[in-house]
Amino acid sequence: MLTTQIIGSRIADARKKINISQASLAEQLFISPQAVGKWERGESMPDIITLVRLSEILGVDLNYFSDNRFPVSAETSAKEAPYEHLNERLPGKKPKKPLWNMSMGNWADADFSGLKNLQEKFSASNLKNCKFVGSDLSGLILKANNVNGCDFTGSNISSSHIKTTHLENNIFKDCFLQETEFSLSSILGSDFTSADLSGVTIKLGSFKKNSMEMAIMNRVTFNATHISDTIFSGSMEDCSFVNCDFTRVSFQNVTIRNTFFKCGNLKKLKFINCQTDRMTYEFLKNGKADLSGIILIAS
Repeated sequence: MLTTQIIGSRIADARKKINISQASLAEQLFISPQAVGKWERGESMPDIITLVRLSEILGVDLNYFSDNRFPVSAETSAKEAPYEHLNERLPGKKPKKPLWNMSMGNWADADFSGLKNLQEKFSASNLKNCKFVGSDLSGLILKANNVNGCDFTGSNISSSHIKTTHLENNIFKDCFLQETEFSLSSILGSDFTSADLSGVTIKLGSFKKNSMEMAIMNRVTFNATHISDTIFSGSMEDCSFVNCDFTRVSFQNVTIRNTFFKCGNLKKLKFINCQTDRMTYEFLKNGKADLSGIILIAS
């Protein structure tokens, strides 16, 4: 089990590795240098949202701050657990096929396009530049994964649960992500063009530099998430932003209906050629948003 002392030591090691001071790190996190000092001495520990932002600044993934810091290799995983739950070979009885499991492995440049029934079979793995084009990944469960540069174009990833996972530079074009939950995860530099995000929940994480052109956003919830360097376009209905903070976030050519903003000060948001209904307009007005780029839809 990780202690505050271990977390503090890992923060200090990563900070020194990229040669920045406690003061510089504190400035990027908008906190005091004293707070960083307390973390590194093991006197306190950052909350999960701050850990996500720390991982981005320090150039590490979230596994660095967890017990899953050192996943076993794909070779070891294949040797130890490729034939789980084999039935005994009884006379006259045809044995069942072995259940494959590629969890806790390192996979690079592999083509898994058309894959089905993935579920938990890649949990706690590192996936780099892999292809899952046109795959049925519904019910996917990822926990403590690092997914970088993978192509999920046209895949069904609906009703999935993705937790404590770092997703970077992935392609989710034309994907079905309905009712999927991302928690304690960072989503960075990924392409969600024309993806269906109906019912998606993104909570306790970060959402940065993602392409959202023509994404379908119905009933999408952002909760306690740091959203930055992202442009939302297309349509947005019955969505909510709760306890989020924003850095360089724009809504461009978006019709926003029945969407709830409860995030304190919304002055950092930019609206360009947008339309909203009365309720959404009042939420934005109450948060001090700049309404100059918004046209109120007549009821």
